[in-house]
Amino acid sequence: MTPIRVTIWHEYRHEHHNETVAQIYPDGMHIAIKNGLEPYGFDIKTATLDEPEHGLTQDVLDNTDVLTWWGHMAHDEVSDDIVDRVHQRVLGGMGLIVLHSGHFSKLFKCLMGTTCDLKWRVADETERLWVVDPSHPICDGLPEYIELPEAEMYGEHFDIPAPDNLVFVSWFEGGEIFRSGCCYQRGQGKIFYFRPGHETYPIYHNEQVLKVIANGINWAKPVSNPPMKRGNIPEFMPKKS
Repeated sequence: MTPIRVTIWHEYRHEHHNETVAQIYPDGMHIAIKNGLEPYGFDIKTATLDEPEHGLTQDVLDNTDVLTWWGHMAHDEVSDDIVDRVHQRVLGGMGLIVLHSGHFSKLFKCLMGTTCDLKWRVADETERLWVVDPSHPICDGLPEYIELPEAEMYGEHFDIPAPDNLVFVSWFEGGEIFRSGCCYQRGQGKIFYFRPGHETYPIYHNEQVLKVIANGINWAKPVSNPPMKRGNIPEFMPKKS
């Protein structure tokens, strides 16, 4: 079986400006995610913001089955042309996994059609990610909840369209809840938003978090259908004699 081709896209800025982040992810968050996903048998490449075309050339995207996206401090630096390029690939069938603060990326806002804004607080709070759809493939092999001892709080209202499937809801020590695992379809592509991943916590060293991402990749991979035909077409049925 041909492995799923995954491109891990990362802004890769905090590691250069924040010593805490650099200690947690000395080679970059994208490399930690890559290393954590390698046991699942994916064909993995990485791309970062400061590469030419943000590392997302048309050739790279054409050879990507599922793209993961993490950004935070440099959303505005992502080229609109690259956003449109990725958007079109998602509509054409490429899967997309949007991680943590990627909720506020140009790409996710474009796909959702809303502000994607929310409440937040960094206070070293415990988070419990509760599985609310245990039959969903993204929840395969997971316990009832994933506990993260230190996390950034994200709180409702999260300005997104109602998910096609809601698979995780988070609870935080401050009492807030949050829709943390949201599935969508746009065109022929599948999108999974997964909340955990604040840069000053070792979230992407957590095996259960990595398993969720791996499950999301398996769920979001393209299906093997012929290209869609649209526009004016001849009649399918022969005319009656």
